[in-house]
Amino acid sequence: MLFFMIEEKTGFSGNPGFQTAAAKDLFSSRPGYRIHPAKGSAVLLCAAALIFGLVPKGALAQDRVSPQVEEAFKKAGIPVLRHRINPVDFSLPLLKGGTAKLSSYRGKAVILNFWATWCPPCRAEMPAMEALYRRFKSQGLEMLAVNCGEETLLVENFIKNNNYSFPVPLDRQREVSGRYGISAIPSTYILDRDGKIILRITGSVNWEDSRLNAAIDTLLKDK
Repeated sequence: MLFFMIEEKTGFSGNPGFQTAAAKDLFSSRPGYRIHPAKGSAVLLCAAALIFGLVPKGALAQDRVSPQVEEAFKKAGIPVLRHRINPVDFSLPLLKGGTAKLSSYRGKAVILNFWATWCPPCRAEMPAMEALYRRFKSQGLEMLAVNCGEETLLVENFIKNNNYSFPVPLDRQREVSGRYGISAIPSTYILDRDGKIILRITGSVNWEDSRLNAAIDTLLKDK
């Protein structure tokens, strides 16, 4: 199994899935571990803003994913988007200092993950995320693990205690999470070297899966 099923104590069931039909689906939320049930209307507004042009015009530009990348992720059981999507750019402070500006990573493939320390499936996937990051970092993979709304000291202690080395942007006010329509975590976007989104995953992922590692390798070689 590549994905974990998720269920919140309130009885909200998680059924991890993908949003591959159109840009309007990409930035809306699907079932997962809810981070703020009361903010559903805000998420809908964020999605509507993206759909109806309240963000830069380029945000919904589309073009095809390469056949090689599409086939590699298909073998891993992960459908890619029919067309690539330009992400909404952002700048966030990094846990270890400095700033992460998404557009500055163009030229690298990026795993953009949204998480929190209190989220069990987020914690479950992180050791494999670290292993993936260490394996492919020198080949052009970047990983941005965006923490959603927690205190800096709490995040710092968690990352330090687990010896994670991937960059951790701090979305303290959940502004970026809101712009991406994140109301369930973990949620992950994968961007190619052109800085365009090729897929979204809602739910915890087994990043150690050999098929997924092969797909990441293919993505990195697709220049």
